[in-house]
Amino acid sequence: MVIDTRAKLAWPRCAEGMSWNGKACVGSAEVFSYKQAMSHAAERSKAENLRWRLPRVNELKRLLDRSSKPQGLNPELFPNAPRDWHWTGTAAVNAQRLNTYNYAQVDKSSSISGLSAQQAWAVNTETLQAVPDMGKGNALLLRLVRPATEAELGPQTSATP
Repeated sequence: MVIDTRAKLAWPRCAEGMSWNGKACVGSAEVFSYKQAMSHAAERSKAENLRWRLPRVNELKRLLDRSSKPQGLNPELFPNAPRDWHWTGTAAVNAQRLNTYNYAQVDKSSSISGLSAQQAWAVNTETLQAVPDMGKGNALLLRLVRPATEAELGPQTSATP
């Protein structure tokens, strides 16, 4: 685990699907649709009795290091980390104006308020790009996060990204 003492968060060293062998992440990272990612976080929370969740976009971006070579997730903290798009739990809001009298919009499942439930924020750990309009049906990598425990935040050695 990588403990962010300032944000009081615990990050696994490996993306979901990979495992830590004591030196690096091994295996193949799994990809998930947004719905699958949310279900996976809920299942892991229940199995481990810890509050695993998808990170907020700013939490995931905080892990990115522009000065590391190559830029992205710090290879000392996250060795062998896959470098691609990752889901976040930050909701995407489509604030476009809608014509409330246009029934074609109802057929497309658009809401009067203009809120869209078909997209979410995603972060690319290679390009450092974050986008608010990733379709939830896309298969992306997943790096869950949870609150750090008191023991993890204690006097033991911690790393702050």
